[in-house]
Amino acid sequence: MADPEQAAADDLHLVGVTKSFGSFTAVDNLDLTVPAGSFFALLGPSGCGKTTTLRMIAGLEEPSRGEIRLGSSSITGLRPYKRPVNTVFQNYALFPHLDIFENVAFGLRRRGVKDVRAKVSEMLDLVELGSFARRRPAQLSGGQQQRVALARALINRPQVLLLDEPLGALDLKLRRQMQIELKRIQTEVGITFVHVTHDQEEAMTMADTIAVMNSGVIDQLGAPAGLYENPRTTYVANFLGQSNLVRARVTRRTSDLLAVDAHGSRLTAPAARVHTRSDEVWIGVRPEKVFLSRAGTEARSGANLLAGGIVRDVCFVGVSTQYFVAMPWGQELVVFEQNTGARDVLTSGTLVDLHWASAHSFLLDAAQDSSAGVEREEEPASAVGVSS
Repeated sequence: MADPEQAAADDLHLVGVTKSFGSFTAVDNLDLTVPAGSFFALLGPSGCGKTTTLRMIAGLEEPSRGEIRLGSSSITGLRPYKRPVNTVFQNYALFPHLDIFENVAFGLRRRGVKDVRAKVSEMLDLVELGSFARRRPAQLSGGQQQRVALARALINRPQVLLLDEPLGALDLKLRRQMQIELKRIQTEVGITFVHVTHDQEEAMTMADTIAVMNSGVIDQLGAPAGLYENPRTTYVANFLGQSNLVRARVTRRTSDLLAVDAHGSRLTAPAARVHTRSDEVWIGVRPEKVFLSRAGTEARSGANLLAGGIVRDVCFVGVSTQYFVAMPWGQELVVFEQNTGARDVLTSGTLVDLHWASAHSFLLDAAQDSSAGVEREEEPASAVGVSS
């Protein structure tokens, strides 16, 4: 078992880190601790500051202000090659003229290590490419090349491995396979991984902790389940999955529960999931937490209930069916229902009620933009805030 004191001595710290490019501030006074041996994700859309943060840790960019430390040692002014940090990029950057063995051995040979065979073989076995040692990169699939790049970065045993959108060039099925592989490898080697991605599923699948970044700052930080189930801002609620946000006004507060009026319906939320002192709120619920019933056919049973919906559209997406429900006040809500076969699919035009447990509600400040964090269709490259 790892020594907790030693692990803490190897934590990565960013203290008041700011990076400006002229009048534009890409990262704004960032304070962050990445525990040693963890899988940590910086998640956000293009332009949020996540890649700039990674590049400052790597030494490829210098902070305008602030300090970067590994344990008690500052690495802020060190050249990249002097930092105990390696980076895996999206394009892998393998040497096409060298076989896989020599690609992985490159770092060791550069350091003057003579006998590299055992270490290279061990690393190739770790990434399950032992039988591919004498092939060239062009003879491998994208996923295999990604694993070679990972082995080459890990063989020098850095204290921190930085991953910059490493799965972005892979197709969806292979990307999902590699998410599991990356987590397995990180668990086996026990090295701190800092992973930059715009892919919410990717971050939630692999990371122990996620920092959701927005305009150069961290909007919320925590374990994937905590961020998803209990978002503290509309940005996190929308960017990490989907949320239904309904305008409401607080009518009653107790130590453990808040009641609100939402367009004439009384709804409740647990106090632990209330993130505003304002009486004007958004009451939120995730689409998969909502149960649809034909209008008037299900008793309230203590659950939250919004009545008077009309199914406007139905989309079959394999494991679930997605319903778009028009509400009387003009808002469209979304419901996901697992395709278990337990009941028939509702059709467009059906009058419905929406039910969900009070425990699944969360309350946010209505002063926040209800569309913050919503991913939109890709705009031209010249547009501001393009997602990647």
